[in-house]
Amino acid sequence: MPASRLPSPAFDAKICPPADFAVRCQRLPQPLVFSNGCFDILHRGHVTYLDQARALGAALVVALNTDASVRRLGKGEDRPLNALADRLAVVAALASVDLVTWFDEDTPLARIVEARPAILVKGGDWALEAIVGAAEVQGWGGAVRSIPFEFERSTTALVERIRGSHQ
Repeated sequence: MPASRLPSPAFDAKICPPADFAVRCQRLPQPLVFSNGCFDILHRGHVTYLDQARALGAALVVALNTDASVRRLGKGEDRPLNALADRLAVVAALASVDLVTWFDEDTPLARIVEARPAILVKGGDWALEAIVGAAEVQGWGGAVRSIPFEFERSTTALVERIRGSHQ
């Protein structure tokens, strides 16, 4: 079969534009878990974290920073290394992820409010009181969790290591 006729990968259906996000979240099994991040170069720390997040509920939704949003985080002028469409596809392909969307704002607060998750999670480098959306989720009776790192991995450290080996 010619490549132009191959069906889209099944995980494409898990990529959701922000305009449809609230409705799609309502259709997912509950309790719903929400997380967010850049997920620029997916590594063991990311997949372990997302698997642990998913285990906290019946479905996991993930919101990714747009390319412009990543650049505003100050991770470097050339970040993200992978464009949003590629990052969305890679995260959507994970079995632990039920739905993936994006946000262009500096924080994912709008997506959190739209999803109304029962559980909001971030990685262990986030103190509970610093997690954006924590007050809102707790306000409707939800929980907020900071999942400790099981593997000390960082995209920034990985990029620095790769660049150092080519100098």
